[in-house]
Amino acid sequence: MMTESPVNLPVAMPPVAVGVGYPAGIPDPEYASIDAQLHPDLTETELKLLQDISRAKQQLLKEIRELEEEIANVNADLESMDYDDSRTDAKTRQMNTGRTRFNMDPKKGIEYLIQNNLLKNTAEEVAQFLYKGEGLNKTAIGDYLGEKKDFNVDVLEAFVALHEFKDMILVQALRQFLWSFRLPGEAQKIDRMMECFAKRYCETNPGVFESTDTCYVLSFAIIMLNTSLHNPNVKDKPNLERFIHMNRGINEGGDLPEELLKSLYESIKNEPFKIPEDDGNDLTHTFFNPDKEGWLMKQGGRYKTWKRRWFILTDNCLYYFEFTTDREPKGIIPLENLTVQEVEDKGKAHCFELNTTTKSVIKAAKTHGDGRVVEGRHTSYRMSATSEEEKKEWIHALQASISRDPFYEMLEARKKKASHKAEA
Repeated sequence: MMTESPVNLPVAMPPVAVGVGYPAGIPDPEYASIDAQLHPDLTETELKLLQDISRAKQQLLKEIRELEEEIANVNADLESMDYDDSRTDAKTRQMNTGRTRFNMDPKKGIEYLIQNNLLKNTAEEVAQFLYKGEGLNKTAIGDYLGEKKDFNVDVLEAFVALHEFKDMILVQALRQFLWSFRLPGEAQKIDRMMECFAKRYCETNPGVFESTDTCYVLSFAIIMLNTSLHNPNVKDKPNLERFIHMNRGINEGGDLPEELLKSLYESIKNEPFKIPEDDGNDLTHTFFNPDKEGWLMKQGGRYKTWKRRWFILTDNCLYYFEFTTDREPKGIIPLENLTVQEVEDKGKAHCFELNTTTKSVIKAAKTHGDGRVVEGRHTSYRMSATSEEEKKEWIHALQASISRDPFYEMLEARKKKASHKAEA
């Protein structure tokens, strides 16, 4: 009977003790004597078996090395997939790789380009790169420009300074500005970007407005007018009189000329803003750098069964997928008018629940079995985490996402500031 000694192979066994050219079961004559010396207690049959195991091991290691090389080559190809050209030099390939990385993670992309001496570590150089925008995802540009770090703020100012707004009416300047990137969804980022725009417009067009606050408020009024007039979901379309009334008193306490407001209104009515479209990378970019992601058990709505789903929290929405490789989510839960809290459940541990503050069905959507997107009918969403710590992390992340959006508060404060300066 065969003993168990071949399992405990000596660490110092020569790695060459494998006859790669010999079929399984046939001993390699060059190394048979070595095996016999290392294992004098083994029978001839056991030595043959040992050689077969060693041969298989070496063959497997060889295949693993080949596979690793293939994976490395595939990764390199993926990074420059859209720009693959055997005639391009190394610097061009690196630049294309940097653009690809920027589109997936703007911060890391800029760091890569600076580290490889493709960009100088200056706000002006980075701003020029973003302004040219060659091969760049405009959603990623907006996200990078909106960050509040000192260097990003400097880049934003340099980026806006590259726009020439002289002798343009405000709506024309806005069209140019908003075409160079896509506004991010975060209110604080929008505030910084529009503040910078208003400052630049007033510098290049002195005397048009009494202050940058006036320009800021009117710019937002134009953007909201564009949405109201051209979004099919908005049924109550504002007329010129209402637009004029909305903007009374914003020019340091005084009114803007009606002819100016009329020209802005007619421009937007006749030609809506063109929103830059990215080349299919929006969804990828949205899910690439989420606020939080991970597996959770989700309870069904009509049937209270539990199913494992991959959740991604980003842009004030909670997405869930059946598999991490899915391109489209099974469901989307906008985190509007919701609360999150811990709950006890007899069937599952570490549970938390999303509930609506309006005591109605949560506004959500899910993919039906036949591929149709249908409205969700949940009055609450209950999830179960794998641990108490993970549950608390999810609750904290969700609370941060569903906190009250300060955007309208900031706009209202700016409007009051513009309206009451004259009183001071």
